[in-house]
Amino acid sequence: MLTFKYTAIVLSFLFVVILLNFTQAQAQNSSVIPVRLAVAEISHDHVGWILSRKKPDIVLVGIYEPNKELAELYAKKFKLEPTLFYNDLNKMLESTKPEAVVAFGPIFDHLSIVEACAPRGIHVMVEKPLATNNEHAQRMAALANQYHIYLLTDYETSWYPTTAKTYQLINDSNYIGTIRKVVIHDGHEGPKEIGVSKYFFDWLTDPVKNGGGALMDFGCYGANLMTWLMHGQEPISVTAVTKHYKPDIYPKVEDDANIIVNYPSATCIIQASWNWPFSRKDMEVYGETGYLITKDNSHMRIKNKKTGDEKSLKLSPSDVDVYEDPFSYFADVVRGKIKVPQNGLYSLENNLTVVKILNAAKESAKTGKTIVLENKKAAE
Repeated sequence: MLTFKYTAIVLSFLFVVILLNFTQAQAQNSSVIPVRLAVAEISHDHVGWILSRKKPDIVLVGIYEPNKELAELYAKKFKLEPTLFYNDLNKMLESTKPEAVVAFGPIFDHLSIVEACAPRGIHVMVEKPLATNNEHAQRMAALANQYHIYLLTDYETSWYPTTAKTYQLINDSNYIGTIRKVVIHDGHEGPKEIGVSKYFFDWLTDPVKNGGGALMDFGCYGANLMTWLMHGQEPISVTAVTKHYKPDIYPKVEDDANIIVNYPSATCIIQASWNWPFSRKDMEVYGETGYLITKDNSHMRIKNKKTGDEKSLKLSPSDVDVYEDPFSYFADVVRGKIKVPQNGLYSLENNLTVVKILNAAKESAKTGKTIVLENKKAAE
């Protein structure tokens, strides 16, 4: 009898423990409210990441794409319900009521997307760069501020552990002293050469829809990173030279650009090209006492006068404070879990400066002159 009572007590205790754990798990799950996200245009080849994403912080509620052929292609490829697709942006926004929108189409269309989303209080994240010109960028910023929405810009290099480590070594440990020169290389063999889709190629090589060629496509990375490293300081002047090595493939836009961005205490050289022998996204940062050289997202070399010998580092996201997934970053911003640092890589302040630099570079390349930027920050 005692054995039976003891067994019954143990079983009852175990049942209570299991019930409490289940209830706690349910409560935790119910507290995770996914962000209702919509996609505005899908002609950018990188859109596959969000269309195939299966994380609980985001739920895909709608997709706007005016090209019926492309919409049907992606619906089949990613096994998406046809009811998710709309050929009218405003109808999609009204029907699906998203909290946030990500844009994966021509850069020129970013303005119209923000014009549709901002008055509805819908946050927006666009693929780099923010806009094709200063007028669009300023209009987008005014709408974001008026309607109190987040307006972020996503760059691949924002997810790199080496990018985060570079910033950490400069600012937390003063590893290289004051920055004097930064050289940034970005690009690949060319859109056609790497096999981008016809939908992407059509606008990526259009001077209006993309705002230019390699200068816009890859020059924006360098401008974004340098603005971040300089804590939002705007440059004094911009000088650029563009080349047209492959007019038969890219008749309307430049396929190579060299941009010199001049600051009171530093110089940045941005080399953006569709003519590299292989894909690259790397940078060299030289200071008064050392240097930091990133090879890719996880490998870098560092050296300073104090330590003497060069060191090679291999980094993972767990080694530094960086988001591997821009959509997780966006979701956490929307939910108020994190704040976008002023002049951070995703921030509106940073990317307004990026557009200023790119537009000055285009003007410099066109006129053959150095473009002097009038701004208070550079003069300080």
